Amino acid sequence: MKYVLVTGGVVSGLGKGVTASSVGVVLKACGLRVTSIKIDPYLNTDAGTMSPFEHGEVFVLDDGGEVDLDLGNYERFLDVRLTKNNNITTGKIYQSVLEKERKGDYLGKTVQVVPHITDAIKNWIESVAVIPVDGKEGPADVCVIELGGTVGDIESMPFIEALRQLSFSVGPDNFCLIHVSLIPVLGVVGEQKTKPTQHSVRELRALGLTPHLLACRSAQPLLENTKEKLSQFCHVPIGNILNIHDVPNIWHVPLLLRNQNAHHSILKQLNLLSIAAPPNLQAWTKRAETYDNLKNSVRIAMVGKYVGLADSYLSVVKALLHACIACSLKPSIDWIAASDLEDESAKLTPKDHAAAWETLRNAECVLVPGGFGDRGVGGMILAAKYARENNIPYLGICLGMQISVIEFARSVLGLKRANSNEFDSETPNPVVIFMPEGSRTHMGSTMRLGSRRTLFQTPDCVTSKLYRNAEYVDERHRHRYEVNPEAIGVLEEAGLKFVGKDETGKRMEILELPSHPFYVGVQFHPEFKSRPGRPSALFLGLILAATKQLEAYLNTHQNGCRSYYNLDASIPSSYICIVLHPSLFGYSNCQWKD
Repeated sequence: MKYVLVTGGVVSGLGKGVTASSVGVVLKACGLRVTSIKIDPYLNTDAGTMSPFEHGEVFVLDDGGEVDLDLGNYERFLDVRLTKNNNITTGKIYQSVLEKERKGDYLGKTVQVVPHITDAIKNWIESVAVIPVDGKEGPADVCVIELGGTVGDIESMPFIEALRQLSFSVGPDNFCLIHVSLIPVLGVVGEQKTKPTQHSVRELRALGLTPHLLACRSAQPLLENTKEKLSQFCHVPIGNILNIHDVPNIWHVPLLLRNQNAHHSILKQLNLLSIAAPPNLQAWTKRAETYDNLKNSVRIAMVGKYVGLADSYLSVVKALLHACIACSLKPSIDWIAASDLEDESAKLTPKDHAAAWETLRNAECVLVPGGFGDRGVGGMILAAKYARENNIPYLGICLGMQISVIEFARSVLGLKRANSNEFDSETPNPVVIFMPEGSRTHMGSTMRLGSRRTLFQTPDCVTSKLYRNAEYVDERHRHRYEVNPEAIGVLEEAGLKFVGKDETGKRMEILELPSHPFYVGVQFHPEFKSRPGRPSALFLGLILAATKQLEAYLNTHQNGCRSYYNLDASIPSSYICIVLHPSLFGYSNCQWKD
């Protein structure tokens, strides 16, 4: 196994995750198989109990792992399916070591950070690196490891020591270290400063790790004399000093690395030049250029609880981007704090209240994402009501689906106190209830998590058509409350239809309002499986409905002709691609294949 380690220095938030993902993209474009590992030095076992304000969104994997959002970047960039073990935390490592100690596996020895914790880290990395994540058999060629945090942090010291030992044990031909650092420019002087990076590299070398490449983050391209100074004082060849300056969109980052021959330096260090091909990034280049050249946009109202930090809804934002590009549009996301829509806000912060409602009324579609807790719920209910009554396309995800049920029960059924047990445990009309198998005492890993199957109850629904008339769909979940099965009958009698259920038929997964142009709620999180070039069906449906193209799109599917709406970036825009279903020519038992 070949390892590429990505570390960070000077400050956090430099984009190590995007850099690591982009390195993986370039290596994959060279014909190599790539897997990824993210190391988070915090004591939490996983990201499941962390606030979005603390660490951004919690990304959910197929196996139910609640992991750092960087694993979402890896999956989207590399088009792989990772496991919960691809995210290593201090909590997981110490938990595994302490479990062994309690069982007596250390045979009476004194358990210490070195060698027991460091050995556990090395063993974890080496065992996870060989797990195939691309659907093929056998291990990958290269494992890209991102070490979270900043070099010098106390909490990351055991990991750095373990990685130092790993680099020595696997040998220099199997280990490549890329250090991501910041090159600031002081406003008064206007000079690119290298001293912070020099100190960061010096500290890294003092810990026993020497970078083979420097990935320098900056607002503008690095000057030649800046590179020369970095090379001289950081002991890195000038050809291995990469500049990742600000770009219009992150899809340019792999192209930046390719253009600076980063792949050649990495392959040379890993002794892979003889088996790797020149990087083929044509589709990636087309995707980046397509986005840059888009002129028209669609306004999307994102009504949520954590709108103060965009990373709280990172996968939702990326899924909207994928869907908009498929429709040749740029997403224009209007962030609305749900609490600003509430009546109480009109008294306390009238300007914010008025601005929130003006933004909502100007939007072409409304999206209410997931969340926990009762803050802002009243505003979300008002947003769902506005979208329902004014025929504005609406997509509710997880909590957003439950919100639409509560709003419908209150406004249409006249159940003024209808609510979720999460927000009002004494409600006389609990249309959303706590799941029977959930835990009320432990928060971590006690929700309904991971990929679950949803069966469509009828082919004659918008959602089924968007999923290419599938009988079922497998999507990822993260929730501990669900629609009350006892309320389904009265809700459906009033017009709300539950068109998707789990395999037992008792758990509601998808709802639609047939009388509405596009009013869809889903209990799962479709954003987690959206990919560049393969947008989520539901996000695509939302954007098509917002731009009045949904009916035409669905009709082409129903009539045996599929319109791709530029879903394949490799098809020139001047071409029209028409695919005819074999059933038109008398062939039976035929299905669409990707």
